[in-house]
Amino acid sequence: MKVLLLLVMMKACAAITQDLSGKMFTFPLESNRARVMFNTSRRDFKALTVCHRSFTDLKRDHTLFSLATPSHANDLLIFWDDTNKVMEPHIRNKNAKFGGRDYKLNMWHSVCTTWDATSGLVQLWFDGQPSIRKFTSSGSNIGGPVIIIVGQEQDSHGGGFDIKQSFVGMMSDVYMWDYVLSPCEIQNYVNEQNFTPGNVLNWRALDYEIIDKVLLEHKVTVC
Repeated sequence: MKVLLLLVMMKACAAITQDLSGKMFTFPLESNRARVMFNTSRRDFKALTVCHRSFTDLKRDHTLFSLATPSHANDLLIFWDDTNKVMEPHIRNKNAKFGGRDYKLNMWHSVCTTWDATSGLVQLWFDGQPSIRKFTSSGSNIGGPVIIIVGQEQDSHGGGFDIKQSFVGMMSDVYMWDYVLSPCEIQNYVNEQNFTPGNVLNWRALDYEIIDKVLLEHKVTVC
């Protein structure tokens, strides 16, 4: 089978807005620099949903999504703790641990994370299966100039990267909403059916910047 590849590998790529339907970012090596930055003008979140698909063979801790503000490096972090085999959403530097996830290597997984500031409850949807809701942080919004990154974890606002927390693999279909998505909408995302595009990050109209060794390719499919 011939696979057509669209490759983008740059030291730094100026921010552009593009429909990335059918595409994926490939992070081909361990690095404390390679990342993709998503740009948004939004500065205040009283609730949110983040969905993405990822594919990796990493047998160590790694970061799947990192949103930082000047006041909290982990205002929103989605992190895989390989030692304890738990997925950890962090909200405003406080985390919840979700075990029992069948996070198999070398296959695509869909992960959606929801949070609401009023209740402080976070929930993880892994390959369409919901977790229980757990408390993280309530009473205040995520606010301030945000920097959103995939490929690295921010230990400071826009920096502090650790190569042993970096992501190696493929990532696609990244969306973010400023509200808690309904279960039906999440299932539609997981099943790649029609759903409401993210009003913060929209993979079909994504404002992004590639930094260092990251490739933009057609998404890998198996015949």
